[in-house]
Amino acid sequence: MNKQRIGIIGTGIMGEPMARNLMQASYPLCVFSRTKTKADALVQEGAEWMDSPAALARNVDVVISIVGDSPDVEQVYCGPSGVCETITEGMLCIDMTTIAPETAISVACEVEKRGGIFLDAPVSGGKTGAQAGTLSIMVGGKEANVTRAKPVFDALGKSTVHCGPNGHGQLTKLCNQILCGLNLLGVSEAIVLARRAGLDPEKMLQAVSGGAAGSWALENLGPRMLARDFAPMFMIDLQQKDLRIALNTARENGVPLPGTALVQQLLAANQAIGEGREGTQALVKTLQRLANFD
Repeated sequence: MNKQRIGIIGTGIMGEPMARNLMQASYPLCVFSRTKTKADALVQEGAEWMDSPAALARNVDVVISIVGDSPDVEQVYCGPSGVCETITEGMLCIDMTTIAPETAISVACEVEKRGGIFLDAPVSGGKTGAQAGTLSIMVGGKEANVTRAKPVFDALGKSTVHCGPNGHGQLTKLCNQILCGLNLLGVSEAIVLARRAGLDPEKMLQAVSGGAAGSWALENLGPRMLARDFAPMFMIDLQQKDLRIALNTARENGVPLPGTALVQQLLAANQAIGEGREGTQALVKTLQRLANFD
Protein backbone atom coordinates (compact mmCIF):
# COMPACT_ATOMS: atom_id res chain seq x y z
CA MET A 1 0.00 0.00 0.00
CA ASN A 2 1.32 3.43 -0.92
CA LYS A 3 2.14 5.58 2.08
CA GLN A 4 0.65 9.01 2.51
CA ARG A 5 2.68 11.92 1.20
CA ILE A 6 3.81 14.11 4.12
CA GLY A 7 4.90 17.73 4.17
CA ILE A 8 7.03 19.18 6.98
CA ILE A 9 7.09 22.92 7.65
CA GLY A 10 10.12 23.83 9.75
CA THR A 11 13.46 22.02 9.46
CA GLY A 12 15.37 23.28 12.48
CA ILE A 13 16.87 21.44 15.46
CA MET A 14 13.75 19.26 15.84
CA GLY A 15 12.19 19.34 12.39
CA GLU A 16 15.21 18.12 10.44
CA PRO A 17 15.71 14.83 12.33
CA MET A 18 11.95 14.27 12.45
CA ALA A 19 11.80 14.67 8.67
CA ARG A 20 14.66 12.24 8.28
CA ASN A 21 12.87 9.63 10.38
CA LEU A 22 9.78 9.96 8.20
CA MET A 23 11.86 9.37 5.08
CA GLN A 24 13.49 6.36 6.74
CA ALA A 25 9.96 5.05 7.35
CA SER A 26 9.42 5.32 3.56
CA TYR A 27 7.07 8.31 3.62
CA PRO A 28 7.39 10.51 0.51
CA LEU A 29 8.34 13.91 1.92
CA CYS A 30 7.99 17.57 0.96
CA VAL A 31 9.66 20.30 3.00
CA PHE A 32 9.40 24.05 3.53
CA SER A 33 11.47 26.28 5.80
CA ARG A 34 11.68 30.06 6.04
CA THR A 35 15.45 29.64 5.65
CA LYS A 36 15.86 27.42 2.59
CA THR A 37 19.43 26.39 3.44
CA LYS A 38 18.14 24.62 6.57
CA ALA A 39 16.38 22.14 4.28
CA ASP A 40 19.28 21.60 1.85
CA ALA A 41 20.51 18.38 3.46
CA LEU A 42 17.00 16.87 3.43
CA VAL A 43 16.52 17.81 -0.22
CA GLN A 44 19.83 16.14 -1.07
CA GLU A 45 18.57 13.02 0.72
CA GLY A 46 15.38 12.88 -1.35
CA ALA A 47 12.86 15.33 0.08
CA GLU A 48 11.12 17.69 -2.33
CA TRP A 49 11.40 21.43 -1.69
CA MET A 50 8.24 23.58 -1.76
CA ASP A 51 8.26 27.38 -2.01
CA SER A 52 5.49 28.09 0.52
CA PRO A 53 3.20 26.39 3.04
CA ALA A 54 0.36 26.69 0.49
CA ALA A 55 2.41 24.94 -2.20
CA LEU A 56 3.36 22.23 0.27
CA ALA A 57 -0.23 21.63 1.38
CA ARG A 58 -1.32 21.40 -2.26
CA ASN A 59 1.00 18.44 -2.80
CA VAL A 60 0.60 16.31 0.32
CA ASP A 61 -1.91 14.29 2.33
CA VAL A 62 -0.56 15.25 5.76
CA VAL A 63 0.97 18.56 6.90
CA ILE A 64 3.29 18.61 9.92
CA SER A 65 4.49 21.95 11.28
CA ILE A 66 7.17 22.51 13.89
CA VAL A 67 8.20 26.15 13.95
CA GLY A 68 8.99 28.75 16.62
CA ASP A 69 6.04 30.30 18.45
CA SER A 70 2.31 30.99 18.32
CA PRO A 71 2.55 33.83 15.74
CA ASP A 72 4.64 31.59 13.47
CA VAL A 73 1.98 28.87 13.55
CA GLU A 74 -0.74 31.43 12.79
CA GLN A 75 1.31 32.70 9.84
CA VAL A 76 2.00 29.20 8.50
CA TYR A 77 -1.67 28.23 8.50
CA CYS A 78 -3.63 31.48 8.18
CA GLY A 79 -1.21 33.99 6.66
CA PRO A 80 -0.59 34.79 2.97
CA SER A 81 0.42 31.63 1.07
CA GLY A 82 -0.50 29.65 4.17
CA VAL A 83 -1.74 26.09 4.47
CA CYS A 84 -5.38 27.18 4.70
CA GLU A 85 -5.26 28.53 1.14
CA THR A 86 -4.91 25.04 -0.33
CA ILE A 87 -6.40 22.65 2.23
CA THR A 88 -8.38 19.82 0.70
CA GLU A 89 -11.30 18.00 2.32
CA GLY A 90 -10.08 15.66 5.04
CA MET A 91 -6.45 16.83 4.97
CA LEU A 92 -4.67 16.08 8.24
CA CYS A 93 -2.77 19.03 9.73
CA ILE A 94 -0.53 18.31 12.74
CA ASP A 95 1.18 21.15 14.56
CA MET A 96 4.02 19.92 16.78
CA THR A 97 5.23 23.35 17.89
CA THR A 98 4.81 24.34 21.54
CA ILE A 99 2.31 27.22 21.43
CA ALA A 100 -0.41 28.82 23.52
CA PRO A 101 -3.42 26.51 23.92
CA GLU A 102 -5.77 29.25 22.68
CA THR A 103 -3.72 29.55 19.47
CA ALA A 104 -4.06 25.82 18.85
CA ILE A 105 -7.82 26.12 19.26
CA SER A 106 -8.14 29.12 16.94
CA VAL A 107 -5.97 27.58 14.21
CA ALA A 108 -7.94 24.34 14.51
CA CYS A 109 -11.14 26.32 13.86
CA GLU A 110 -9.66 27.92 10.73
CA VAL A 111 -8.45 24.57 9.40
CA GLU A 112 -11.79 22.88 10.10
CA LYS A 113 -13.75 25.69 8.39
CA ARG A 114 -12.00 24.66 5.20
CA GLY A 115 -12.65 20.95 5.62
CA GLY A 116 -9.32 20.00 7.15
CA ILE A 117 -8.47 18.18 10.37
CA PHE A 118 -6.19 19.69 13.02
CA LEU A 119 -4.24 18.10 15.84
CA ASP A 120 -2.00 19.95 18.29
CA ALA A 121 0.79 17.50 19.08
CA PRO A 122 3.77 19.08 20.86
CA VAL A 123 6.68 16.82 21.70
CA SER A 124 9.20 16.20 24.46
CA GLY A 125 12.59 14.56 24.20
CA GLY A 126 14.74 17.26 22.68
CA LYS A 127 17.17 16.87 19.82
CA THR A 128 18.30 13.40 20.93
CA GLY A 129 14.71 12.15 21.01
CA ALA A 130 14.01 13.64 17.61
CA GLN A 131 17.10 11.97 16.16
CA ALA A 132 16.36 8.58 17.74
CA GLY A 133 12.63 8.66 16.94
CA THR A 134 11.80 8.31 20.64
CA LEU A 135 9.85 11.51 21.26
CA SER A 136 6.92 11.68 23.65
CA ILE A 137 3.96 13.11 21.76
CA MET A 138 1.04 14.83 23.53
CA VAL A 139 -2.00 15.18 21.29
CA GLY A 140 -5.09 17.36 21.38
CA GLY A 141 -7.96 16.69 18.99
CA LYS A 142 -10.65 14.16 18.22
CA GLU A 143 -9.83 10.56 19.11
CA ALA A 144 -10.60 9.23 15.63
CA ASN A 145 -8.17 11.71 14.12
CA VAL A 146 -5.46 10.75 16.61
CA THR A 147 -5.96 7.12 15.59
CA ARG A 148 -5.63 8.09 11.95
CA ALA A 149 -2.36 9.92 12.66
CA LYS A 150 -0.88 7.13 14.82
CA PRO A 151 1.29 5.53 12.07
CA VAL A 152 2.91 8.92 11.47
CA PHE A 153 3.44 9.46 15.19
CA ASP A 154 4.97 5.98 15.48
CA ALA A 155 7.69 7.01 13.03
CA LEU A 156 8.59 9.95 15.26
CA GLY A 157 8.15 8.82 18.84
CA LYS A 158 7.90 6.00 21.33
CA SER A 159 4.89 7.36 23.22
CA THR A 160 1.72 8.99 21.91
CA VAL A 161 -0.97 10.03 24.39
CA HIS A 162 -4.35 11.51 23.43
CA CYS A 163 -4.77 14.23 26.05
CA GLY A 164 -8.20 15.57 25.11
CA PRO A 165 -9.69 18.06 22.62
CA ASN A 166 -7.74 20.68 20.69
CA GLY A 167 -5.57 22.71 23.04
CA HIS A 168 -5.09 19.90 25.54
CA GLY A 169 -1.92 18.67 23.85
CA GLN A 170 -0.49 22.13 24.48
CA LEU A 171 -1.71 22.23 28.08
CA THR A 172 0.03 18.90 28.70
CA LYS A 173 3.25 20.21 27.14
CA LEU A 174 3.18 23.22 29.45
CA CYS A 175 3.02 20.86 32.44
CA ASN A 176 5.95 18.99 30.88
CA GLN A 177 7.97 22.20 30.61
CA ILE A 178 7.30 23.08 34.25
CA LEU A 179 8.76 19.71 35.24
CA CYS A 180 11.71 20.08 32.86
CA GLY A 181 12.54 23.56 34.14
CA LEU A 182 12.54 22.54 37.78
CA ASN A 183 14.57 19.40 37.05
CA LEU A 184 17.07 21.55 35.15
CA LEU A 185 17.42 23.86 38.15
CA GLY A 186 17.95 20.93 40.52
CA VAL A 187 20.73 19.42 38.40
CA SER A 188 22.44 22.81 38.04
CA GLU A 189 22.33 23.52 41.78
CA ALA A 190 23.70 20.07 42.66
CA ILE A 191 26.63 20.42 40.24
CA VAL A 192 27.55 23.92 41.45
CA LEU A 193 27.46 22.84 45.10
CA ALA A 194 29.54 19.72 44.37
CA ARG A 195 32.20 21.72 42.56
CA ARG A 196 32.33 24.56 45.08
CA ALA A 197 32.56 22.15 48.04
CA GLY A 198 35.37 20.13 46.44
CA LEU A 199 33.33 17.03 45.62
CA ASP A 200 34.10 15.22 42.35
CA PRO A 201 30.99 16.12 40.32
CA GLU A 202 31.35 13.10 38.04
CA LYS A 203 31.33 10.77 41.05
CA MET A 204 28.34 12.66 42.43
CA LEU A 205 26.36 12.19 39.18
CA GLN A 206 27.28 8.51 39.10
CA ALA A 207 26.18 8.02 42.69
CA VAL A 208 22.81 9.78 42.48
CA SER A 209 21.69 8.76 38.98
CA GLY A 210 20.55 5.31 40.05
CA GLY A 211 18.41 6.50 42.95
CA ALA A 212 15.41 8.68 43.56
CA ALA A 213 17.18 11.73 42.08
CA GLY A 214 17.55 10.12 38.66
CA SER A 215 15.92 12.00 35.77
CA TRP A 216 16.22 12.74 32.06
CA ALA A 217 17.83 16.09 32.92
CA LEU A 218 20.39 14.44 35.18
CA GLU A 219 21.28 11.79 32.60
CA ASN A 220 21.36 14.02 29.51
CA LEU A 221 22.22 17.51 30.75
CA GLY A 222 24.40 16.78 33.78
CA PRO A 223 27.32 15.34 31.77
CA ARG A 224 27.11 18.25 29.33
CA MET A 225 27.33 20.73 32.20
CA LEU A 226 30.46 18.98 33.46
CA ALA A 227 32.01 18.95 29.98
CA ARG A 228 31.13 22.64 29.45
CA ASP A 229 29.21 21.55 26.35
CA PHE A 230 26.52 24.16 25.86
CA ALA A 231 25.50 23.25 22.30
CA PRO A 232 21.71 23.24 22.24
CA MET A 233 19.68 20.11 22.61
CA PHE A 234 16.98 22.68 23.34
CA MET A 235 17.76 26.39 23.29
CA ILE A 236 17.29 28.69 26.26
CA ASP A 237 15.33 31.10 24.03
CA LEU A 238 12.82 28.37 23.20
CA GLN A 239 12.55 27.20 26.79
CA GLN A 240 11.87 30.80 27.81
CA LYS A 241 9.10 31.00 25.22
CA ASP A 242 7.54 27.84 26.67
CA LEU A 243 7.83 29.06 30.27
CA ARG A 244 6.29 32.41 29.29
CA ILE A 245 3.27 30.56 27.87
CA ALA A 246 3.08 28.36 30.99
CA LEU A 247 3.16 31.35 33.32
CA ASN A 248 0.55 33.23 31.26
CA THR A 249 -1.73 30.18 31.26
CA ALA A 250 -1.27 29.74 35.00
CA ARG A 251 -2.08 33.41 35.60
CA GLU A 252 -5.26 33.10 33.54
CA ASN A 253 -6.30 30.15 35.69
CA GLY A 254 -5.35 31.71 39.03
CA VAL A 255 -2.52 29.24 39.69
CA PRO A 256 0.76 30.43 41.26
CA LEU A 257 3.89 28.76 39.86
CA PRO A 258 6.73 30.11 42.04
CA GLY A 259 9.31 27.53 41.00
CA THR A 260 8.62 28.04 37.30
CA ALA A 261 8.88 31.79 37.71
CA LEU A 262 12.27 31.40 39.41
CA VAL A 263 13.64 29.25 36.59
CA GLN A 264 12.36 31.78 34.07
CA GLN A 265 14.16 34.62 35.83
CA LEU A 266 17.42 32.67 36.15
CA LEU A 267 17.37 31.79 32.45
CA ALA A 268 16.70 35.47 31.73
CA ALA A 269 20.11 36.14 33.26
CA ASN A 270 21.65 33.83 30.65
CA GLN A 271 19.80 35.70 27.94
CA ALA A 272 20.94 39.07 29.28
CA ILE A 273 24.56 38.24 28.53
CA GLY A 274 23.93 36.70 25.12
CA GLU A 275 23.52 33.01 25.98
CA GLY A 276 19.95 32.61 24.74
CA ARG A 277 20.90 30.39 21.82
CA GLU A 278 22.88 28.02 24.02
CA GLY A 279 21.36 24.85 25.40
CA THR A 280 19.29 25.00 28.56
CA GLN A 281 22.15 23.29 30.42
CA ALA A 282 23.88 26.70 30.35
CA LEU A 283 21.70 27.56 33.36
CA VAL A 284 24.59 26.14 35.39
CA LYS A 285 26.66 29.17 34.35
CA THR A 286 24.15 31.58 35.89
CA LEU A 287 24.29 29.67 39.19
CA GLN A 288 28.07 29.66 39.11
CA ARG A 289 28.08 33.42 38.58
CA LEU A 290 25.69 33.88 41.51
CA ALA A 291 28.10 31.84 43.65
CA ASN A 292 31.07 33.86 42.34
CA PHE A 293 32.56 30.57 41.19
CA ASP A 294 33.96 29.65 37.79
